[in-house]
Amino acid sequence: MRNLKLKRAALLLDESFLWGVMAHKALMSAGLSCDLIRSEDVKGGRLREYSLLFVPGGWASNKVKSLGNDGIEEIKRFVNDGGAYLGFCGGAGLATMDGIGLVPVRRRPTKERVPSFSGRIKLNVNDHPLWENVSGCKAVHSEIRNPKSEMIFHAWWPSQFVIDGNSVAVLAAYGEAMPDSFSSDVNVGDAEAAGSWPQLESIYRINLDPKRLLNEPAIIEGAFGKGKVLLSLVHFDTPGDGNGTMMLQRLWEYFGVDSPQKSVTEPASREGQFSVAAHDPILSELEAVVDDLVNLGLLNFLGFWRNAMLLQWWRGVRGLEYCTLFIMVHELASVLRSRSPENEGRSTGENLDHIRGLLLLFVGKAKQLLVRERFAMQNAPITYERCDDPEMQTVRDELFSRSKSHGGLFKELLDELDRLLYSAMTSG
Repeated sequence: MRNLKLKRAALLLDESFLWGVMAHKALMSAGLSCDLIRSEDVKGGRLREYSLLFVPGGWASNKVKSLGNDGIEEIKRFVNDGGAYLGFCGGAGLATMDGIGLVPVRRRPTKERVPSFSGRIKLNVNDHPLWENVSGCKAVHSEIRNPKSEMIFHAWWPSQFVIDGNSVAVLAAYGEAMPDSFSSDVNVGDAEAAGSWPQLESIYRINLDPKRLLNEPAIIEGAFGKGKVLLSLVHFDTPGDGNGTMMLQRLWEYFGVDSPQKSVTEPASREGQFSVAAHDPILSELEAVVDDLVNLGLLNFLGFWRNAMLLQWWRGVRGLEYCTLFIMVHELASVLRSRSPENEGRSTGENLDHIRGLLLLFVGKAKQLLVRERFAMQNAPITYERCDDPEMQTVRDELFSRSKSHGGLFKELLDELDRLLYSAMTSG
């Protein structure tokens, strides 16, 4: 039996990677408390210690596999008994009928949706307590008190909801996409000015026009047993988004989660931090290796930074994967450098050596692949699925497999980074 007096939040880190790091950093920056847990903790019944389960972005299908039947049943039991479920993007998808079935909502098939939208977008909000009595953000405070107002937040390659029946409330729907947003690698403002969406969609063979998102549900709420399920396709955890920070704080208030009064800030630099002397050279090497990979892509005009944690990449290049690797390595180095000697596990050095070997192998091949992809684009469009060069496709398969939801050597490397990062983050 869950203790209903507890008002604590758990963040399920498994299969979130970049999005898990982003969510955790956003909560820390907002001064909001949460405990990091994994699927094994869920299976072991640890959700009894919490009142809110927060599942950040990431591939919902991989989250289902990680949880397994036992983990899924534990989440259902938790919410059914009165716990709250909060999901962002992939974490929202996990709760749908395509995932574990907490709410009568499906994800729109890829061919019917806008699969590659990213960036700022307006929301049209409806009457709901979430939008009331918001404090801490004067710029939007007066707007939020008006239930028909438009507010601007960020969406990062979201799915789209299809709601079955009338038991689910739409808290906010998509409005107009902002000119600085992107659909695939197309700047929305430029495409709007040129009136070229039909032509671009015929070339890209996917839906690109963000007007297809108008009035589609962006944030919804339903019930499962005694518990609440709130799902958002917008990322309130986007770096540097003051409105998003304010909404994270509002969500913690809405769910009644106890949090410290003072904002938790992370060190801005390495100065003054304890350096794990035995491991610092290898940490520096890992950072240099991922820096070199990302910089190669930037040098070849294949991408640019959208914010402190997200890169925009040219279509057909696995830029999100490279960005994920970059962020995970730098976060691991930062966390390990901040640890005290007594919290240093004996296996850390062995794990770092294993990660180093995988990373050097991966990056060596990825850099060659990036250059080949750069030149291949001059001859014909390339996508995740389509590549006319058999040798290039062989390297792609080895590094990523043919799955968009992570595979190949990349997934092996990512899992190793994730395990060590989780251990470092939770060991004090």
